[in-house]
Amino acid sequence: MKKGTLFFTVSIIVMSGNAQNTATKEFDMLTKLSTQPVVAGLSMPAMLNAPGNEKLKSFFLTPVGNKTKLQGKRMAVIAADGFEEIELLGPLWYFRELGAKVDVVAPKYNPAPERYGLTMPEMAKDHIMAIQYLNPVGWIKVDRTADQIKVEDYDAIFIPGGAWNPDNLRFDKDVIRFIQQFNQAGKLVAAICHAPVVLATANILKGRKLTGYWNVHSDLINAGGQLSDEPVVVDGNLITSRHPIDVADFSRAVADWLVKKQ
Repeated sequence: MKKGTLFFTVSIIVMSGNAQNTATKEFDMLTKLSTQPVVAGLSMPAMLNAPGNEKLKSFFLTPVGNKTKLQGKRMAVIAADGFEEIELLGPLWYFRELGAKVDVVAPKYNPAPERYGLTMPEMAKDHIMAIQYLNPVGWIKVDRTADQIKVEDYDAIFIPGGAWNPDNLRFDKDVIRFIQQFNQAGKLVAAICHAPVVLATANILKGRKLTGYWNVHSDLINAGGQLSDEPVVVDGNLITSRHPIDVADFSRAVADWLVKKQ
């Protein structure tokens, strides 16, 4: 073998070895920065069949009697990626069964900068992601974005929970401005689970009676709210609930409030 050829071969081997070492180091670091992909889930059958949730199960499985109870009413569910599935789909189904026109409203699509390393499906442009507890489970189509709606468009709004959804909503100026204007107009503002923290950001809780998910109680108190640990709390044009197990009580309270205002 010629000297030049030998030098070239050795160089290739050294470079190959360096590349392998770099790849190994990178793999080792990625392993340290990652966890085992096992997530907790919220089972709908398990929750509906759990002892103590008989009324919740009956709410969903008993046919709605008066399908014109909310006829002529227009409602908006305001949500973003990470909403708790049953807290949106449950009331949405119920209000539509009662004859209401309900729009799914979300913040205007705003993709994260490339440097964040986030990958989103194409449908994220006009859909929002549902979760069951901590596990992403599906997507729902958005009817309108928060920058497109006006107070006069609706008779009531409701906000589902989910640990991520409220944080995404709190960051959106169009959402916060709309909630403030809607509340000022005396129209119904309803929120369940973690969602009352969005109302805290909108600064409309001072002196108001309310409830919410246990983990956000201190936030609601710090916002000036008068907290109660009850399934539903109604204070004027504000209705709040604590948890997915309260969806039935929450939905009925919202419907009853709208009927009384007719």
